[in-house]
Amino acid sequence: MATTLIRYEWREEWRSPRLQAGVSLHSHTSCSREPLDFIPRCRTACPWLGPLLDRYEARYRRAHGRDLDYSAAWWTPPLGPREALRTEQEQIRRLGLDPLVSITDHDTIEAPLALRLLEEGRQAPVSVEWTVPWRGTVFHLGVHNLPEARARLLERLMAGYTAAPHPALIEPLLEELASEPQVLLVFNHPYWDEKGNGANYHAVMAEQFLARYRRWIHALELNGLRPWRENLRTLDLSERYKLPCVSGGDRHGCEPNALINLASAARFDGFVEEVRYEGRSTVLVMNQYREPMPARILSSVCDVMRDQQQHHYGWVRWNDRVFFRDSQGQVKALSEVFPEGREPALIRLFVSLTHAAESAGLRFAMRQILSRAEELA
Repeated sequence: MATTLIRYEWREEWRSPRLQAGVSLHSHTSCSREPLDFIPRCRTACPWLGPLLDRYEARYRRAHGRDLDYSAAWWTPPLGPREALRTEQEQIRRLGLDPLVSITDHDTIEAPLALRLLEEGRQAPVSVEWTVPWRGTVFHLGVHNLPEARARLLERLMAGYTAAPHPALIEPLLEELASEPQVLLVFNHPYWDEKGNGANYHAVMAEQFLARYRRWIHALELNGLRPWRENLRTLDLSERYKLPCVSGGDRHGCEPNALINLASAARFDGFVEEVRYEGRSTVLVMNQYREPMPARILSSVCDVMRDQQQHHYGWVRWNDRVFFRDSQGQVKALSEVFPEGREPALIRLFVSLTHAAESAGLRFAMRQILSRAEELA
């Protein structure tokens, strides 16, 4: 029988002598490639942006003789593996708990393997967020605690499916992953329509995916960067499919995960045992989740645009962390093509807006305006 308990940081009754560990799942580092293919869809949400994009795309087409391919560009989060680990550990230690942190970058295990070379990250599980194209939409599976000896092989198998998805390949690959007894497979934010195919279509596909592959999925994710009404739908889904829900902070900026798990286990293998084999999970909602979601997302955008003097790879400025593949297939940073202050007008406008948004007065105003829309009391 699957059991999910929800606890809240601002209510002291969450504390229990048997819950000794805080578990941070699903966060991202500078090793993660975050696609920019969402930009064209912003026309719907921001009608004023449409004419600006149209002009820039037309100028690009005249200069290069082809359409601008947003899928060939990406950005990377500002924190390196060590900084991300410390951010999550510090929040959990502040609660008086022992930290267990599983970092899941998109389709790469570089960060956890790098952490395992450090004393402070030696116990970090080798985990990844696997991108799973399926029937015209895209899902994400958190694959936690891969066996280190086989991690690179399994990473290649997952990447092979992502690059060339075929229905016949998904089942044996899920079976292969689940055959590892210490692995935890989590269906991340199942109702998030990342590709903009339509919320209803994506939801139907998510339930079909779960119905078909439920035997290899161990938990569903409550996501710290998705609205509570969506997480409530996930809780309903978990009841119908008899699966526990675990936390997933989905941190991309500098704010620590807004949802974490509480566990009685001292090691990550023990946490997997609790969720996968005993079907029990306790999710702790952190104080920052009560902040208005638009304000939190804006704060993450500001983190991305801010200089990071101690960056893991030396990518100090935001445009050092935005990349694209040119017509010859070479990967270049935006800073190589547009030196500081020489970016296109549309980009300069966006940078100016994000810097303005960092003012304490504007953040306070946003909090006051948006707080009434909060769903989580």
